[in-house]
Amino acid sequence: MMEERAFYQTISTSQRVFLTFSLMLGVFMAILDTTIVDIVVPKMIAPLSTDLYGVQWVITAYMTSAATAIMLVEWLETKIGLKKVFITGIFLFTASSLFAGNAQNLEWMITARIFQGFGESLIVVSAEAMLFSAYPPEKRGLAMGIYGLGVSFAPALGPTLGGWIAEHIDWRWIFYINIPIGILNFISSLFFLPEHKPSHTFRLNFLSFFFLSIGTVSLLIVLSKGQQMGWFASEMIGYLTFLSIGGFLLFTYSEIFSKQKLLDYSIFRIKAFVIALWVYCFVLGFSMYQVFYLLPLYFEKLKGLTTFQAGLHILPLALAVGFFSPVAGFISDKKSSTIPLLIASLVYVSFIFLFLKDFNYYTPSWTSAWLLTILGLGMGFFFAPITNLALKDLGEKTTLGVSLMHYIRFVGGSFGTALATNDLQRYTAESYERMVELQNISTAENLLWFMQEWGNVSYEKSLYYLQSIQTLYALSDGFERTFFSSGFWALIGSIPIIYLVLQSVKSLKPSMKERA
Repeated sequence: MMEERAFYQTISTSQRVFLTFSLMLGVFMAILDTTIVDIVVPKMIAPLSTDLYGVQWVITAYMTSAATAIMLVEWLETKIGLKKVFITGIFLFTASSLFAGNAQNLEWMITARIFQGFGESLIVVSAEAMLFSAYPPEKRGLAMGIYGLGVSFAPALGPTLGGWIAEHIDWRWIFYINIPIGILNFISSLFFLPEHKPSHTFRLNFLSFFFLSIGTVSLLIVLSKGQQMGWFASEMIGYLTFLSIGGFLLFTYSEIFSKQKLLDYSIFRIKAFVIALWVYCFVLGFSMYQVFYLLPLYFEKLKGLTTFQAGLHILPLALAVGFFSPVAGFISDKKSSTIPLLIASLVYVSFIFLFLKDFNYYTPSWTSAWLLTILGLGMGFFFAPITNLALKDLGEKTTLGVSLMHYIRFVGGSFGTALATNDLQRYTAESYERMVELQNISTAENLLWFMQEWGNVSYEKSLYYLQSIQTLYALSDGFERTFFSSGFWALIGSIPIIYLVLQSVKSLKPSMKERA
């Protein structure tokens, strides 16, 4: 009996080139939407007849939908194949972008974003699994480096593009811009993307999926809205926390006693995948997502730049990520994933503790922007090797592995964003209180008197100016301390990388002795 050929052996070079371009276009479009929307959310408040708290559901709805749908991809893959999963995702994402752009109220927008998030999950998981399978083992690092362009370059570019669209066209065009790209990608993929349907079968455990969805959705809402609602001072947050814990416990119970599991737990016996999942969770989710969230706020709220100017200052970071991702993939293929991962962790962690922790009000804006290219090097060297490490030994479990990594990206990223929001507010408040406690009252009164007498300013205005200066200094200190805190999560995530380096050194010693 002839052995079944691997997917990469069944396609030509021209098909592989088209496949790479088509998949990356879809991934770039989908992941770009995660940050391009963030920066224009305040501009949606009046058109959608809501407030700042209500409009945050535009982001929360998308994130919860995408995280929940991710666990369906493996089942869909075995039913209809990865090509059909991908083009279904493109169709959903493009159609919902049209409805989101036309939204006249909050409910309309949230519904559109739910379908858009569902489409994104189908796109990113199927694209990564198909791209990995389309390249021979010796070139998969490069393939994942190319994929890293979408995962890392797109969210870094989002603030720049979103800011330009919001200031020069209209915020609705952040959705409309997806439509022509999505239509072209859908049509070309429908006719020219090769079919790829894995040989293994999979039966979906709907009960386990339901409980996991309940736990995940509740958890993500808690993380997204907790700061706004006062965490556990809010009854809603308390109920959702209870619902989340109950959902995950029932999921565990269902998985223990069900004959047909939702997850193939043998995947966690693969050491390389578990290591990669740990690194992905803490370095990307808990740390990098904090940085992605904080940088636009730093340039807009502290440095006083416009939305588009803030985006321009983040552009060097995005370009560096885009340049170094394929380089890291090339090194992964020629050497090993350990080398670029070590470079990524050393550069990223060192930058946070040496430079980013000192980003404050007095740091020149363009100095900050150009320094971020170093951070971009660290981020660019991260995605290709960690993905290659995670997927290289999975075989038929590749789609499950990709699904779990993106699930971790959403959940870990939600934790990271919640941490950044909470820490920034807490550190700013602590700094303000300390400043007020330590200030010399007579000096402050003299300053107020000076502004009233020589500046012809009323007492109320002079007091407002003083408090504004104190708030600005407190916010500056808050950013410094929050940036610093984000580095510790990266340190925790980098621990397995040290293990990988030690393992590599051990494996080199016998070969060196043999040569001697």
